[in-house]
Amino acid sequence: MLITPSDYAAAETALVNAARSALRTGGDGNIHTVAAAVLDEDDRVHVGLNLYHFTGGPCAELVALATARTAGARAPRLIVAVGDAGRGVLAPCGRDRQVLADYYPGIHVVVPTSEGTRIEPIATLLPHTYQWENQQVQRLRFRAKHLPAVRDGSKRITMRFNDPLQVGPALLVFASDDEVSLPGRITSTVAKPIESITDDEAREDGFTSAADILPGLRDYYPDLQPGDEIVIVRFDLDE
Repeated sequence: MLITPSDYAAAETALVNAARSALRTGGDGNIHTVAAAVLDEDDRVHVGLNLYHFTGGPCAELVALATARTAGARAPRLIVAVGDAGRGVLAPCGRDRQVLADYYPGIHVVVPTSEGTRIEPIATLLPHTYQWENQQVQRLRFRAKHLPAVRDGSKRITMRFNDPLQVGPALLVFASDDEVSLPGRITSTVAKPIESITDDEAREDGFTSAADILPGLRDYYPDLQPGDEIVIVRFDLDE
């Protein structure tokens, strides 16, 4: 059964125990001194250790988030960091708070207080934060050959791999010696494994059939594999 925010206090114990276990097995009191644990949208727990370096090695929270992503998690819901040498639960640093607010605005964080630990939404840990994503104009990039079809409206779909796009305003950028940019809007994004894309969806993007998608996209993404997930992006030009 899916753990809800009202049940996070019970989940906290499991996360803290997972982080402590990671410290016992992987901590060294020198480079790896903090462990973090993340609860994902499927109630799975993922852990990571920090990697200290004087140039700024990654904190345990960031490593745990990357580990969760590697395992298929897309919406981490609760995170905690635990320090070695009996330090217990640690509050995330400023950089980690900004990363959490930017990428996972719905996540909750276990933090220490004078009265014990408390679970807080990330928004309360970083009030009035700079919202990075709200300050950016996302760019949907194309090869120059697609410009006529986009301009005349015959192309309103594109398929992307590992390209973090979202519904909203976008600048459509066409690579050429004289780069062309057109204001537009992404109207929908749908993630699908390549093998589940239909012939109709393939034809919308100019392919003859779904069987042509993988070899066609490999012209853009040479390492693309049949089981990989791509995103079908629909867009419009602004009037």
